Amino acid sequence: MSIPNDSNTNQQWGGRFAEGPWAIMQAINASIGFDAKMWRQDIRGSLAHAAMLAHVGIISADDEAAIRQGLAEIGQEIEAGRFEWSEALEDVHMNIEARLTERIGEAGKRLHTARSRNDQVATDFRLWTRDAMDGLAAQMLDCVRAFVARAEEHAGTIMPGYTHLQPAQPTTFGHHMLAYAEMLWRDRGRMLDARARLNECPLGSAAMCGTGFPIDRHGTAKALGFDGPTRNSLDGVGSRDFAMEFLAACAICATHLSRLAEEIVIWTNPAFGFVKLSDGLTTGSSIMPQKRNPDAAELVRGKTGRMTGNLVGLLTVVKGLALTYAKDLQEDKEGVFDSAENLTLCLAATAAMVRDMQPNVARMAAAAGEGFSTATDLADWLVRELKLPFRDAHHVTGRLVAKAEGMGVDLPGLSLAEMREVEPRIDDSVFGVLTPAASVASRRSHGGTAPENVRAMVAEWKGRLA
Repeated sequence: MSIPNDSNTNQQWGGRFAEGPWAIMQAINASIGFDAKMWRQDIRGSLAHAAMLAHVGIISADDEAAIRQGLAEIGQEIEAGRFEWSEALEDVHMNIEARLTERIGEAGKRLHTARSRNDQVATDFRLWTRDAMDGLAAQMLDCVRAFVARAEEHAGTIMPGYTHLQPAQPTTFGHHMLAYAEMLWRDRGRMLDARARLNECPLGSAAMCGTGFPIDRHGTAKALGFDGPTRNSLDGVGSRDFAMEFLAACAICATHLSRLAEEIVIWTNPAFGFVKLSDGLTTGSSIMPQKRNPDAAELVRGKTGRMTGNLVGLLTVVKGLALTYAKDLQEDKEGVFDSAENLTLCLAATAAMVRDMQPNVARMAAAAGEGFSTATDLADWLVRELKLPFRDAHHVTGRLVAKAEGMGVDLPGLSLAEMREVEPRIDDSVFGVLTPAASVASRRSHGGTAPENVRAMVAEWKGRLA
């Protein structure tokens, strides 16, 4: 089988090659189909590089001015959708440079002095990822605000708490919302921590060993908003741990959102009936007229898998690469772009659902008293009032639960006489701790579910968010 020869040799690097690439090579080699997303960052990096070259006298001021004007016009072309991207030119960097030379002539050919596509792409990719981090961190903060607002509204709204998805202890809806505020706050912290480690500039590392030209790497780093240049040229072009860390931060955040999404799916099921979502965040069925499906929550839950996959994918790409650059690293971007896009959607959908959820206060309160949820409160009462060792109190409570279960009642449904058959010293003050309201009110330890705790924590959050 013969493979056709494409005569459109990439003139940016074609001096070494007598023939153009075969069609299959061009197809597998090109990245313009996805890395065109970085055109703003590529132009920004080239502007900083050209200004530095002129500042140190490597190119003339006139050439720098022509480059600056040409890149500005190319940016306008791309914004307007008039720019013609060429697969034969492989990537965003070559496409923009070729168009620049076409527009301004010889000066455009001077732009690539003292840099390589290796440090160029590493810089552009860091700039793009940094921009994505800033946007996602802001969205995470918005989600935290949504959780805190609902917590303030429902600080005293009693609901069942679960372990193993089985009735455990009563809690409050406000306390539950603040648990997610904590998670999203840590997610934001992870993203900002990753941003701090990302914020070093590879530009000037050139292909791998730096350059013999008298460039000013600190100047270009500062111009691009980096804290400074990378300290090792091999690491600068050959490392992608900033992208791995970004993907890890995305995957962890998505996992937290997925947990809430699963709870929303459960809560909106009529068998639970804890919350209701508006029509705008649910869908119907093509055949079952009664359905109200929590598709927004389900999609948040589902998208978590692809974000975890993107992380694993990049780890796998990089794990076997000897220093420095290899073409495998072209596979570093699509997963990052995908995770950024999908986490943006998931955060927006989550914030919308949290603000929209309409809790069924009566249903949650009723469910909070089911399943012997105040058994721990009974055991604690036996320890406080009768001075039983906790293990003995646990045993007594277990016998009382078994007795109530056999009679088809909950703990408050047992009479005092029936309780005394198990522990004769119990008195009628025990009934004061067997309600969900009494249970949550008693949980005043730091971080506990008591409404007064929730209100105090809301105030602390509001101060932090201000």
